[in-house]
Amino acid sequence: MIDLKGRNFLTLLDYSPDEINYLLNYAQLLKEDKKNGISHNLLSGKNIVLLFEKTSTRTRSAFEVACYDEGGHVTFLSNSQLGKKESVDDTAKVLGRIYDGIEFRGNKQETVNLLADLSGVPVWNGLTDEFHPTQALADIMTIKEHFGDLDNIKIVFIGDTRNNVANSLMIISAKLGLNFTAIGPKELFPDKEILNKVEQIAKETGSNIEVTDNIDKGIKNADVIYTDIWVSMGEEEQIKERIELLKDYQVNNNLFNKTGKDTTIFLHCLPSFHDTKTTFGKMVEETYGLTEMEVTDEIFNSDKSLVFDQAENRLHTIKAVICSTLAEEPNIIFENERIN
Repeated sequence: MIDLKGRNFLTLLDYSPDEINYLLNYAQLLKEDKKNGISHNLLSGKNIVLLFEKTSTRTRSAFEVACYDEGGHVTFLSNSQLGKKESVDDTAKVLGRIYDGIEFRGNKQETVNLLADLSGVPVWNGLTDEFHPTQALADIMTIKEHFGDLDNIKIVFIGDTRNNVANSLMIISAKLGLNFTAIGPKELFPDKEILNKVEQIAKETGSNIEVTDNIDKGIKNADVIYTDIWVSMGEEEQIKERIELLKDYQVNNNLFNKTGKDTTIFLHCLPSFHDTKTTFGKMVEETYGLTEMEVTDEIFNSDKSLVFDQAENRLHTIKAVICSTLAEEPNIIFENERIN
């Protein structure tokens, strides 16, 4: 039996393939039970705090609802003294005395690592500049739901291949033996240290990891095409540079036609700049003449797109992470054959 009680969830590098599959199975069961109106009160009496340095829609919503669904209580902190008038060390020790679990969404990976080292309670990474592990869990859950299994699946991430989403998707692909191709300009290739770790994992699992700037070569036989915004949080001053680097890597019908498959799906972690219905989108149109950026509206709103399934699955995978690491008896609701 897999036992994750008391574990942190900082990066998928820390989790074995069996543990990742356990979380995916757990999430699927929790999703089924939620659809059937079943709550198990697994987090009754538990208090968690959400520490946010960066803005959020899905991460905050998913953590809050996941906790409430299972009878827990949530404090949202976006205006704490963290790193300003109080050190991360002191904050970790204080919050660990008050709360049963801590979620962090912010800039440095070292911050979430410190919280985990010093708080004495489970800490979950809701996003850092380096990793976004809860997103990757939801991505794989969505792919598995759609295709039925993960056998011989090829995931292609196109665009800024050194961002946190690409890193975590590459890691989970290697852990689970999926084939992963990163396509983008050489200036935005994945970090070499992370890539080396992933390639070592891939040797053990049989995963094929590829990094290329050749779109025609990399996109062939893709089952999943995944992209993200061209300008991540904190990099807004680089818009012009990113547009120049990434304009040829837009996900559109022409790109889909290069896969050689009619079953390829589209994924995006959101938010997406596929139209001009946002302040940012209007600014880009007025300044640079673009009405669509990383993906066309035609693809985003097509039947190939499962982006809103992904968004929902953030809730179920995050609930699985919280319950498996924090609940007193996380598996008490499942017969062994259901969870393993």
